[in-house]
Order: sequence, then C-alpha cells, then structure tokens
Amino acid sequence: MGNTPSSHKISAQDRAILDMKNQRDKLHQYQKRITGLTDRETAIAKQCLARGDKAKALLALRRKKYQESLLAKTDAQLEQLQKLTSDVEFASVQKDVLYGLQQGTAVLKQIHAEIGGIENVEKLLGENEEARAYQKEISEMLGGQISNADEDEVEDELDALQKEIEGAKEPEVPALPEVPTTGLEPSNQQAEQQKARARARAREQAPARASEPIMS
Repeated sequence: MGNTPSSHKISAQDRAILDMKNQRDKLHQYQKRITGLTDRETAIAKQCLARGDKAKALLALRRKKYQESLLAKTDAQLEQLQKLTSDVEFASVQKDVLYGLQQGTAVLKQIHAEIGGIENVEKLLGENEEARAYQKEISEMLGGQISNADEDEVEDELDALQKEIEGAKEPEVPALPEVPTTGLEPSNQQAEQQKARARARAREQAPARASEPIMS
C-alpha cells in the first residue's frame, strides 16, 4: 500500500489570507523606504522656502502628502480585508475580498513607482530642463490625486515651515524697557546748546580781559 496524498486542499479563504499577508509585509517594507523619501522632501521644502521659491516647496510637500496618503489608504484597506477574511461566512464576502486584494495590489504598484530612488526626489530642487520637465509631470499627476482636505493640510504645513525659517533668520530680540522722554532733549541738540552757552560766556568775558593792564 502506498502513501495516500493529503486530502487537504488550499481553500479560497486560505489563499486570500496568504495574499493579504504578503501585501501587508510588502507595505511594511515600503513604509520604511517612503519615510526616508518624505523626510528628504520636507528638507527640500525648507531649502526652497529659504531661497524664496514657494512654488517648489509646495510641490515637494504635495508629493510627500500623496505618498503618505497611499500608505494610509493601503493600510486601512488591508485592515478591512483582515476582518473580511476572518468571517465564518467567507463565501458571501469572497468577491469583496478578491476585489480588495486587486485594489491593494494596484496601490502597492503606485507606491513602488514612488520609490524610484532618491535621485527623483532631488529633481524637485533642480533648475535644468530635465528637472523642470519632471516637476511639471509630478505637478500634473498630483492634480487629481490629492483631496481638498489634504491640500489644506499641505498649506498648513507650508505656513508652519515658513514661520520656522523666518524665526531662524530673525531671532527674537527681547524688548527693552521704555525710557521716559518728557523733559529730555536729544544729545546732539543738548551738546549744541552747551557750545552756544560757552561761546556766549567767552564773548562776555572778552572785554574784561581786554581792559586788564598788561603786566610787564
């Protein structure tokens, strides 16, 4: 008698759970890499603001917000799929799970495209033709990808960075106590008056000195 093959077969639910786990593992890997990019994009925004280029600073922050929203969207989607795959009535939600996994795969591809390398992030600072073409491409791509709420958050972050930079450029000087000015004259005017009085006294004393006999 030979060994009988195992009768256990991988169910659709098992496969969905495995696919979901693979997506979550990949998402965690992307999160670490995206964090490095978003940190650099914040630094680029600061550099642009420091040199007065608000448009490029805004572009860097908008791209950062887009990348963060992709991660948040995928994470929330995977959390929902985890609840569905644990449903005892998996058959009734199977289509939703498979569709969700397909969507998750599509978003992960978008995230992967964003992790093209730090050299692409550096193009946000560039001034040559290639860099400007890349900046235009990113700006057009982000046009329909960021919600109004995210745009508001980007503007708030831009304002906060602007204040931070202005504060670093102009350190706050402690206020000096007020000095009473009543009855006081400017120092230059006072000096002129003192000179005038001295000259007047000299003129008054001049005739008396002239009338004194010269001692032999």
